[in-house]
Amino acid sequence: MTEEAMPITGSCHCGHIRFSIDGELPAQLTRCTCSFCAKRGALLAYYTPEQLHVVVQGDDGIYRWQTRLVDHHFCGRCGCATYSDSPDFKPDGSWDQVTRRIGVNARLFDDYDAATQKIVVIDGKSLW
Repeated sequence: MTEEAMPITGSCHCGHIRFSIDGELPAQLTRCTCSFCAKRGALLAYYTPEQLHVVVQGDDGIYRWQTRLVDHHFCGRCGCATYSDSPDFKPDGSWDQVTRRIGVNARLFDDYDAATQKIVVIDGKSLW
């Protein structure tokens, strides 16, 4: 009998937005240098849209800017950045116009210290 993996869980600061992820803890996290992400400060772990399950008990705010291709979600009560739903951009900034990915703020994972993980920097300041 194989043991089923436990989902990754997390929440915003006030707990009104909770989520679970069907997947593994990330081997590395991403920090983007675009003007928005640099101010937001999230360390992102990427998953497919089907892997993320969100329960919202309060206000789920969404911020879209520039091209409006990316939905940056945040808690409307405590302000925590929760996740972004974006095109699955390649390192050169290209996209197949179909595939999407979810960048979850790993700083919100339960019992996980995102600051101690390997971090890859994406030069969003130059790409988008």
